[in-house]
Amino acid sequence: MKRIKYPIIVEGKYDKIKIESLFDATILTTGGFNVFNSKEKIALFRRLAEQSGKIILLTDSDGGGHLIRSHIKTQLPPERLINLYTPKTQGKERRKRIASKEGVLGVEGIQSEVLISLLSPFTEDAPERPAGEQITKADLYAWGFSGREDSKSRREALLKSLSLPHDMSPNSMLSALNILYTKNELIELLGTLD
Repeated sequence: MKRIKYPIIVEGKYDKIKIESLFDATILTTGGFNVFNSKEKIALFRRLAEQSGKIILLTDSDGGGHLIRSHIKTQLPPERLINLYTPKTQGKERRKRIASKEGVLGVEGIQSEVLISLLSPFTEDAPERPAGEQITKADLYAWGFSGREDSKSRREALLKSLSLPHDMSPNSMLSALNILYTKNELIELLGTLD
């Protein structure tokens, strides 16, 4: 089992169990919305991010996951945080009788192959990604993904084609794209999507 070099923050124990079934990793849970009232937990996340250099944040792609992610992002230094996003997938986890309020799978319900693809670049034996020019807000504007009348629909279409949550803000999308692609890789990919 491959070892993830950074600690991972997920929402709950079933998310943790799912990741542990795929990787050897230090996994912490937010306890769902309990993270809003736990200064100790936030302090722990901050210390681990400082100690290990980075920390991976992997919350569900539903409204609750977005709220938890937003809260944690305000509490940790952005240069220490790796935001990973699962695709917004309709469905119901096997252990549950009924689907969640939004009918979206959490981390625990996402296909193992998707999670392996998301986390493999952060294993101890993963080759270093080639350094490349960062994607900027100006690039998103130039490509029509922000600041234009049809930007939202263009952004949603791109996110869907990349298997990312379609309702990401431009800033969240920028963060995710810079983790997943160099600028040149994304330009090449955009050429194949037209």
